[in-house]
Amino acid sequence: IMNTELRPKINFDPKYIFLISKLPMLSENGKLVIEQISVVVGKRFVLTFQETDVDIFDPIRNQIKESIGDIRSLGSDYLGYAVVDSIVDHFFVVLENLGKLTEALEEELMYEPKPQTLHTIRQLKRQLIILRKAIWPLREVIDSFERGQSELILPNTRTYLRDVYSHTVQVMDTTEGLRDMVSGMLDTYLSSVSNRMNEIMKTLTIIASIFIPITFIAGIYGTNFSYVPELEWEGSYFVMLTAMGLTTAAMIAWFKKKEWL
Repeated sequence: IMNTELRPKINFDPKYIFLISKLPMLSENGKLVIEQISVVVGKRFVLTFQETDVDIFDPIRNQIKESIGDIRSLGSDYLGYAVVDSIVDHFFVVLENLGKLTEALEEELMYEPKPQTLHTIRQLKRQLIILRKAIWPLREVIDSFERGQSELILPNTRTYLRDVYSHTVQVMDTTEGLRDMVSGMLDTYLSSVSNRMNEIMKTLTIIASIFIPITFIAGIYGTNFSYVPELEWEGSYFVMLTAMGLTTAAMIAWFKKKEWL
């Protein structure tokens, strides 16, 4: 119980069942925190041990206090099921928040991807990996809880535990789906940045291409030769400007014909 770095597991003893689970929590700044919860199920008692004071078991306490449902009439094995069910259900709460963040990132990728977007995508991907590491062994724990040959677990409770197991599989599928989406978003971001860079380079290349012939004309008449016939012509300066303008217009028209503009 004191070693909070253990992998989720379950141990059966003739007098009690001991299991370790992981509970995901999202902090105020959106960081994923994994808390260990230890549960001991005896014949007439259930003990839970948490690392923090963040509590998700208030609904269970209210059911006990208000005598809601069958929780007071059934045994400790049913209460143990209710505790595990609350833990698994909280995975859905975390996944819902991560799903909303994923949708917001998709909108941002479509319209205005920024360097901060890449950081958020990578952070979200790490969080989903951590979440997967927490839920994957928990599935095995719940399966063993339901199939374990212990007299403390009644047949009716095993039916409820099978339902929790199916929820665990659903959490895993949702987590894998979000991971695939985030991986695709990373590829989309890199493609978007590459496309934006290509558009910028294309624009700069077009501008440079327009100025190349103009610079060539200006370079000819900027030479230091003592005799350049055109310099003696009246209006030659305006002729040169007209030639530059016509050259620019012709190149822009050609670029538009090629659909480069």
